[in-house]
Amino acid sequence: MNNERQYSPVDRLIIGIGDAMQTLCGPARSTRPFPTSAEECELNEQDRRRSSGYMRVNHVGEICAQALYQSQALTATDPKLREKMQSAAQQETDHLAWCEQRLEELGSRGSLLNPFWYTGSFVIGAIAGIAGDKWNLGFVAETERQVVGHLESHLDALPQQDKRSREVVMQMKKDEANHAEMAIDAGAAQLPSPVKSLMKTASRIMTRTAYWL
Repeated sequence: MNNERQYSPVDRLIIGIGDAMQTLCGPARSTRPFPTSAEECELNEQDRRRSSGYMRVNHVGEICAQALYQSQALTATDPKLREKMQSAAQQETDHLAWCEQRLEELGSRGSLLNPFWYTGSFVIGAIAGIAGDKWNLGFVAETERQVVGHLESHLDALPQQDKRSREVVMQMKKDEANHAEMAIDAGAAQLPSPVKSLMKTASRIMTRTAYWL
């Protein structure tokens, strides 16, 4: 028997609160090894700030991903879909741990606004989940497509010699593309164009803010 099906809504809410505290207070724990064995390179101050800024943005993205998947798993009506959401969330936890490690290696920190990013993403994910599983999946698919685009732009912007950051981002990009395919294969609805545009605008604001804060 699947133990998850025995959880009441209150049980899942309590679990969700625990997940939120773990995400925000950390540290995150990865189930997979750090995705690069490249040696640390010497970065000048400008390149170190650039790498730190982009890895901070990626870290915020993973904070948001945790909130989205946790809230969508909480509101999903199909137990099998809930399991898929939880599996994807574990990979996002790996990403979160990798970004934390890389920021520490660069002598930097996460965003000061992480509680704000988490809360906003949790609310958005819950709304998508309440709208129904196909819209829930549609939101996941579109979110992950946009994330893949952001990560591609980060690969263009990160210093070429910073192989450790670049290889982390490359593995994250592969995983996010797989999450989008999972959602599409599971029956994701196509989101309306205005919703996609609003998501892009919100993501742009988050990215520009998190780079510095």
